[in-house]
Amino acid sequence: MKRAIGLIPMLLWASGAVAQDAASEATRAAQAELAARLPLNDPADMANATRGKIAEIADGVILGKDGRIVWDRRPYAFLAADQAPDTVNPSLWRQARLNAVHGLFEVVPGKIWQVRGYDISVMTIIRGESGWIVVDPLLTEEAAAAGWKLFADTVEAKAGKRPIRAIIFTHSHSDHFGGVGGVVTPEQVRRENIRIIAPHGFSEEATAENVLAGNAMGRRALYMFGAILPPGPTGQVDTGLGPKLSSGTIGYMEPTETVPAAGATLTIDGLAFDFLDAAGTEAPAEFLFYIPAYKALHTTEVVTHNLHNILTLRGAQVRDALHWSKVIDAMLLKWGGTAEVALASHHWPTWGQGAVAKWLADQRDAYRYVHDRTLFLANRGATLHELADQTAEAPVQGRDFSTRDYYGTLNHNMKATYQRYFGWWDGNPAHFNPLPPEQSAAKYVALAGGPDKLLAAGKAAIAAGDYRWAAELLDKLVFAQPDSQDARAALASAYDQLGYQAESGAWRNYYLAAAATLRGTELDTLTGNGQSRSFVSAIPTAVFFDALATRFDAAKGAALAGTFQFVLPDSREAVAVVVGGGVEFPRYGVTDPAPTATITIDRKTLDDVMLGQAQFPALLQSGAIRIDGDRAAFLSWFALHPPADPRFNVVVP
Repeated sequence: MKRAIGLIPMLLWASGAVAQDAASEATRAAQAELAARLPLNDPADMANATRGKIAEIADGVILGKDGRIVWDRRPYAFLAADQAPDTVNPSLWRQARLNAVHGLFEVVPGKIWQVRGYDISVMTIIRGESGWIVVDPLLTEEAAAAGWKLFADTVEAKAGKRPIRAIIFTHSHSDHFGGVGGVVTPEQVRRENIRIIAPHGFSEEATAENVLAGNAMGRRALYMFGAILPPGPTGQVDTGLGPKLSSGTIGYMEPTETVPAAGATLTIDGLAFDFLDAAGTEAPAEFLFYIPAYKALHTTEVVTHNLHNILTLRGAQVRDALHWSKVIDAMLLKWGGTAEVALASHHWPTWGQGAVAKWLADQRDAYRYVHDRTLFLANRGATLHELADQTAEAPVQGRDFSTRDYYGTLNHNMKATYQRYFGWWDGNPAHFNPLPPEQSAAKYVALAGGPDKLLAAGKAAIAAGDYRWAAELLDKLVFAQPDSQDARAALASAYDQLGYQAESGAWRNYYLAAAATLRGTELDTLTGNGQSRSFVSAIPTAVFFDALATRFDAAKGAALAGTFQFVLPDSREAVAVVVGGGVEFPRYGVTDPAPTATITIDRKTLDDVMLGQAQFPALLQSGAIRIDGDRAAFLSWFALHPPADPRFNVVVP
């Protein structure tokens, strides 16, 4: 049985269990061992991260139109210290300090600039023949507007005001297009014929990924990005990929043109761009490009200054490490001998032809290592949970910080690659249909001789520095006795140490956020972001009805049968929803000849519902929704779509 969030009041933790643990002796030893074998004081990355800086937003603070703070770097002042505290992996500390450098940077003098440090992603501005070309306008409109203002106040103030000629969306993840409304308006795009260029498949992928599984992805993202943690040496320090997600409004604009799978050379405001398709690497729709005139290579998110995710912790479709490595090699073969600067959608650039070629080769080797070592071991019988413990880090990871586990990790990327080829099951029949966690947990507690003995064993594992084993034991106890303060506190202590030791920002955030949940100290925030009307309106109607079907309560609606015909006059669309046998099947573009009921509703009104600006009962009363046929049957069907809880439990039953 699922228990409501907040069942145990915070008063329960007033005895001192709320406070996080200090770094243990085992954690301090692990941090020291890593620091001893890595050249953490190598200044090359910091030199590149600060190179060309010409301006910054004062205090790193961005306000929305309503005066609300949407970005604030002041709580991260603790990152000014050169030495990592014991509670942060020293390699992650180095990465966090690099990501903390914020401002406007000149990448190619007078030709290319980047706005960095005001979102998890990076916005690039390129000078064309008569105007500007903007690449990846961040996640939110507020952050993008502030970044563009910094550029305009600094560069345009000296070089003269020029129009925006094109916007480039490099791929279909929202942190690279969601802020477009902060840079240009739809009216401006139409009036000034601004080109919006994206990879093939962009429109389908950009809005669809988070619609069908969005609630679960969003909940897990709160843990992965540390959104429910306060910043600090025992809290959120970085994501590895960038500082954090900006908060504000996520928007959308439809591309005016797309680059095909074969790639293309386009002239954009008098400047030649050579595009290479990268679909199926980091995103389902993605490309990268080279600008011969500037000898500049934009690697998008295919190559950044970390090992990326083959399967992100928030959840997504498994990516293809083999294909990823081959796209990087194609980039290396095509431009590795000519590019003099490489820049990406995250992190800082790399300068020098030799350095660029080495960076590409090292990144290629890291993804190939993930893929080939997984299959080498799997073909010799290693299973999903054995692979990583049998594998040392890739040789390249010991000498190139850009390939280290700051975001994705060798550990979970190998598991993801195994999943891509073999699925979730390891082949052992004992694991084919195990008991659900809450049922097995009670049996483990009984087998251990009762909760006191299991708790003692978990605490003994913590004392021995065996935190993975402690977490496994104590997780059973928490699922068997979720109201036990002692069980929660002990498991939180194990998670603290695992988080402190994690080199991956995502792993650290997930462990420490889980500990905060157990203690009742997680920040009370769902998300700082809201989808704009432009984003919601871009969701295909077919995807909306598929998502609606995932909310159908099959248990309660098993006896319901009928066809509900939706007619959307303003968008000239029709959807017939066939219900029966506990299944709801939307037929997009179909008009049923004898529906149970016909519902006439504008697509714009559906957008109002998705945005929370209108409710079905009020719309029915006002006449914005018209129902012909069996009204009672429709209302009965509609009531069988309860909303999902955005704060469902993750680390407790």
